[in-house]
Amino acid sequence: MTAVDVRTAPDTAGQPERHRRKIPGEVGIWMFIGGDMISFSFLFFLFLHYRANDTAGFTASQAHLDQNLGLLNTLLMLTSSWLVASGVRFAARQRGDLAARCFLGAVGCAAAFAVVKAVEWGGKVADGHTMSSDEFFMFYYCCAGIHMIHVVIGSGVLLSMAATVRRSKLAGNEQRNIESGATFWHLVDLLWIVLFALLYLVGQS
Repeated sequence: MTAVDVRTAPDTAGQPERHRRKIPGEVGIWMFIGGDMISFSFLFFLFLHYRANDTAGFTASQAHLDQNLGLLNTLLMLTSSWLVASGVRFAARQRGDLAARCFLGAVGCAAAFAVVKAVEWGGKVADGHTMSSDEFFMFYYCCAGIHMIHVVIGSGVLLSMAATVRRSKLAGNEQRNIESGATFWHLVDLLWIVLFALLYLVGQS
């Protein structure tokens, strides 16, 4: 490399890490999210495929779902994502007290989401709509159940994040862990939004 190259090359070695990193969190979390999205995309494709072959049956079964409960859970998920994003910003400013409150608030939203889903599932089972009723409810319980597992895991991650940010100051690797946990939770939110559209809204006039 010539002397001119050395003088004109951007000096990133001495820059703060926050100026050099482009993507929040660790690379591993993005690999996991990519794999998770592929798996869910396959489920979404199968749902749409089977629905295309039995539009009337899927529409009739879909009519038994309560869109109001689905919308309530969507609002809870969106609120939780806003709280998590706010918590990450507070953590970056070393405001661990406020960050912890945001993360715990998101856990509260997740708990409320689980309660609403339990009420909905209980009502459906009581009405005789189980996983073996038809193909629509097979997909309904399967997709929503896998998503609920994500909610439970994500809630554990958020609790860990709340405990971490209570410390007086976060190190660089701890901040990346916070960002990784937040990224996973945003995935949980995004998956529910797609599920809400597919299970509750598609085909409904």
